[in-house]
Amino acid sequence: MTLSIAHLGPPGTYAEQAAFFYLNWLKNHQGIEAGLQPYPTIAQSLQAVANQKADLAVVPVENSIEGGVSMTVDTLWQLDNLRIQLALVLPITHNLISCATSLKSIQTVYSHPQGLAQCQKWLGEFLPNVNLIPANSTAEALQLLAQDDTIGAIASSRAANLYDLPILATGINDYPENCTRFWVITQGDNPDIPHLFLDNPRRTSLAFSVAANIPGALVQPLQVFAQQGINLSRIESRPTKRSLGEYLFFIDLEADADAPVMQTALTELNNFTEILKIFGSYNILSIPG
Repeated sequence: MTLSIAHLGPPGTYAEQAAFFYLNWLKNHQGIEAGLQPYPTIAQSLQAVANQKADLAVVPVENSIEGGVSMTVDTLWQLDNLRIQLALVLPITHNLISCATSLKSIQTVYSHPQGLAQCQKWLGEFLPNVNLIPANSTAEALQLLAQDDTIGAIASSRAANLYDLPILATGINDYPENCTRFWVITQGDNPDIPHLFLDNPRRTSLAFSVAANIPGALVQPLQVFAQQGINLSRIESRPTKRSLGEYLFFIDLEADADAPVMQTALTELNNFTEILKIFGSYNILSIPG
């Protein structure tokens, strides 16, 4: 059996790079064959898993510079029965890819909004007057470069190699210790998917909404974890999209959902939340730079 791995395309995105690493990891450590399946958006990657058009999805969830990836968490909340199997941490080195002979020739730069944001200081210093155009992915505009030497794209060196394009400037991200965390997502407890590193999971991710925007509405759920001695490694709010001022809360916890203290906490948490979704317990695997 060959598993299909959905990811943000086209080929050359950082999501594809993370998915490719995971594909090789499955083959080398689990003896499982897999193939990559690109999609135009992160949401479509996750929907492919929810609709059983793909077995897994590798999607970005958080960048060390720009924070959470809203499309990932919003879509994960909207879709039912998706589970996190593993987290992958990928070092990110951005490059300016262009067929221009010099920076002075460039008039427009394309990239994913996260890519543009992670290089904003460099762009402000070296390309202060160019048009910055957001794209669905870092690799989306690469096919345009050979046709126009006045445009550039911010993407990986791997992407430049795949499309046989020159790199005009390397390492242009504003902070050198730039990395993105990806989640490997499956549908529920798919028996065909190996349960990786689940002997001692290091993280549990969940999200909840509260019944009303009143004093203490967030404090009470957070106190549940504090009282059980469970550390939070991330908390992020997202609008419910029902009414201005109403939020969902996404939390990463340093504990296994099956641990007794977590079971106690989750039972008590139901008393203070409107909707509670447990996305899974998992470990974290670092991808070599």
